Amino acid sequence: MNPDLGLLQPYPFEKLQALKRNIDPPSHLDHLALYIGEPKHPTPSMISDAVITHLHQLAVYPTTRGLQELRETIAAWLSRRFHLAAEGAGLPGIDPECQILPVNGTREALFSFAQAVVDRSRRPLVLMPNPCYQIYEGAALLAGAEPRYLGCYKENAFIPDFEAVDAATWDRCQLLYVCSPGNPTGAVFSEETFARLIELAHRHDFVIASDECYSEIYPDELQPPVGLLQAARAAGNEDFSRCMVFHSLSKRSNAPGLRSGFVAGDARLIEGFLTYRTYHGCAMSLAVQRGSMAAWQDEAHVRKNRQLYREKQAAVEAILGDVMDLGPRGAGFYLWPETPIPDAEFAQRLFAEENLTVLPGSFLAREIDGIGPGAQRVRIALVPPLDECVDAAQRIRRVIERL
Repeated sequence: MNPDLGLLQPYPFEKLQALKRNIDPPSHLDHLALYIGEPKHPTPSMISDAVITHLHQLAVYPTTRGLQELRETIAAWLSRRFHLAAEGAGLPGIDPECQILPVNGTREALFSFAQAVVDRSRRPLVLMPNPCYQIYEGAALLAGAEPRYLGCYKENAFIPDFEAVDAATWDRCQLLYVCSPGNPTGAVFSEETFARLIELAHRHDFVIASDECYSEIYPDELQPPVGLLQAARAAGNEDFSRCMVFHSLSKRSNAPGLRSGFVAGDARLIEGFLTYRTYHGCAMSLAVQRGSMAAWQDEAHVRKNRQLYREKQAAVEAILGDVMDLGPRGAGFYLWPETPIPDAEFAQRLFAEENLTVLPGSFLAREIDGIGPGAQRVRIALVPPLDECVDAAQRIRRVIERL
């Protein structure tokens, strides 16, 4: 077996299962699951209808590059959403021929991208936010790189302090993972932060992988989160050199089971990643590609989706806002509240006393010099229906009031 497999840490949900073992929650309360970011809103029928209509294409091998029509649809969406085209231009500001690649969800792509871009012969570092989506860490380890964790603290609005990273670290860095809106914090990068990272990437020769799968869930219709490609274009980096973004339909369109997303950016990186994926054998089925086209072409269901999350967040804030610091609440569907007792103990009590499951923040983070950026916080995913989120907030308040 690959010896690097032994470097992988248990996944957060494994730790959560162990934390809850031998606890019998109150049977008179229905279990409420707010620990996992699995959307529960209905998948739009236009997606499932398109998949069903094209099921006959299961008899056809798909190509790794994907359908031209899908890549053109994605290019048009990217251009509209992130203002990539020059004013008055008739073409999208990104080339569907060489700067876009469909993938089977961002999890698979975020992992495999590191395997394609990391040169393990040069003592590579892969930098990532802390806390973060654990796939970044596993991807780094199995690519033969050393993970380096950048703490996300309240004092810096839960954004890594990139200015505190020394030049020697940047010089060893080959890949930087960022996530905006953040998982689990919800923190959103500014255009200036992205521009600074692009400058550092060119100065120190590394690649930026921007996980933007929560970019379409935000509180203000007039202020959508900025993306890495948008910042690159604004900074004059028109070929998106050293930039790669990862987008998904799982959260945007409530279709986690579709396993559909895309990567886009630097054509040179896309070319190498395409070669890797050709051998990896991970082409997207044609039926899924057709369903994906239907999703990327429609914004009405996405606006409705955002409104549902806004309603849930407002209702939960009304119940908990005076007893907890609920965290930054920039975008996405997570809350990152501070807990009145250690986070794992708080999660245990919620389960034992109220049959409610949340994820301890320490399970998503790594200690840095004895300090854990996830300590004293939990991640709450506002994915259940509104009434269940309200019920969950009331149960959390009851536990806090009993402390």
